[in-house]
Amino acid sequence: MKLSDFDIGTEFKTSTWHRWRCTDVGRRTILAIELDPDLDEAWLAGPPYVVQEVVFDEIEMERAFRSTDEAISQSMKALDDEAHPGIPADAARLMLRAELESASRKYPRRRLLLIDRVDTSGEILHPYAAEEGADGWIILVYLPFSRTFSALPERDFVRLRAATEEDLKERRGRLTASGSES
Repeated sequence: MKLSDFDIGTEFKTSTWHRWRCTDVGRRTILAIELDPDLDEAWLAGPPYVVQEVVFDEIEMERAFRSTDEAISQSMKALDDEAHPGIPADAARLMLRAELESASRKYPRRRLLLIDRVDTSGEILHPYAAEEGADGWIILVYLPFSRTFSALPERDFVRLRAATEEDLKERRGRLTASGSES
């Protein structure tokens, strides 16, 4: 879903299949309350709300849907339009193992690991874990187009701009033009 799909009162689900109700729409975010099936509707009345309102940003909104059919449609469209090359199983296993290591679990700014970045050469960097280094945190990244791994100091990684769908398409185009993709 997009910001324009939300109004106060819009009900939706997330990938965990929890149900939510939009309680406020901002310029970039929405607020919502979880519709806990064990709670009487009186608990969900407001504002002010007795239950906690949760902020959903652009990332969380994209993962929201109104129905199972919409969830399937969104997934199919994403697969059809996807410029991302995907991640091979062996690379995914390595990334998951690194994510589960104790050092990475202690990383205090985990949201940084949700947003791909693009470096000055146009390479897409997918963060997947962090480890403590002598001079601060190191962000472990996977480069999906070259299928390689790398690491950058957190201070350098955070300064890179967030990757967009256009960056992915541009990078795929360079790969295709070089003949490296079948």
